[in-house]
Amino acid sequence: MFGMGHDEKCPAGLKENIRRWGRELGFDAIGFSGVDIDGAEASLGAWLAAGCHGEMDYMAAHVTEHGNKRALPAELVPGTRSIITARMNYRTAAADSRETLADHRRAFVSRYALGRDYHKLLRTRLQKLADRIGEEIGEFAYRAFTDSAPVMEVGLAQNGGLGWRGKHTLLLDRETGSYFFLGELFTDLPLVPDTPATDHCGTCTACIEACPTRAITAPYRLDARLCVSYLSIELKGGIPEPLRPLMGNRIYGCDDCQLACPWNRFAPLSREDDFAPRNDLDRATLVELFAWEEKEFNERLAGSPLRRIGHERWLRNIATALGNAPLTPDVASALRSRADHPSALVREHVAWALRRHGETV
Repeated sequence: MFGMGHDEKCPAGLKENIRRWGRELGFDAIGFSGVDIDGAEASLGAWLAAGCHGEMDYMAAHVTEHGNKRALPAELVPGTRSIITARMNYRTAAADSRETLADHRRAFVSRYALGRDYHKLLRTRLQKLADRIGEEIGEFAYRAFTDSAPVMEVGLAQNGGLGWRGKHTLLLDRETGSYFFLGELFTDLPLVPDTPATDHCGTCTACIEACPTRAITAPYRLDARLCVSYLSIELKGGIPEPLRPLMGNRIYGCDDCQLACPWNRFAPLSREDDFAPRNDLDRATLVELFAWEEKEFNERLAGSPLRRIGHERWLRNIATALGNAPLTPDVASALRSRADHPSALVREHVAWALRRHGETV
């Protein structure tokens, strides 16, 4: 529980010690910010009012008489005075993304999801960081977040000097690009904020032009309803038919805007072995993944972020990708093998894929 907060000054050098402890725990950068995120509440309100969040109702939750807690950290966790943001790189030596996207026999999985689910890993490291701070200064109030609560992490990270919001809405850093995770410690500590990062996108529009579904409707504005990541992960029902051909072989997430970004030429490899690809997901074919039954899906993807969509949506996504793949005997056979699947959602996407290839169920 947060109390009245620390009124005394923090020990000299505490911020630099926290940065050092963070690096020792595997974080690649640590930033410090206050609780104010300029313009965040108005921007969020306009985005929600336009319906850009689609079925993600949780984005519109947490509204009180004081405003949207997502944009007001001190309302989300009363007593918060400073926020520590930690950044961890996830890029690994996986199969080349562009080669995978160009080969429609193979499945493309967003690079962040190839290995272990980052939520538990980052949360454990944040807890260890909080414990280390406590050893140094004594008991203090804090709460850790890893994409698990209504936190506007990009705005906080920008205020903490860790990067700026790119035109694709992701955080960008000149030295590391955008292939990283973020986590936060909301604290009652009176830490001096770092200098906010400034925008370095300039006139570049590479990410906007690269989006396969034109989901980046304007610089710094994403319509989730068009985004492949939303369609393949968040959307629970059928994928709108006009968008299916545009998804290509992307079965979980989409990295096109990041692949196009010039700053990602400098993205370093992660120091974290747990993010390395599992189950050959960086090079697997659509046909072999479509053959996984539910038990195999659950067993193989234990501890993976992919498991969150469940077997039914896994098959929905792959059926869509098979409809976009070159027609071969094994593609046709794979689709026909699921034509009578118990799920109406799977059957409908299989039927669509077969029609794309000139076949009927």
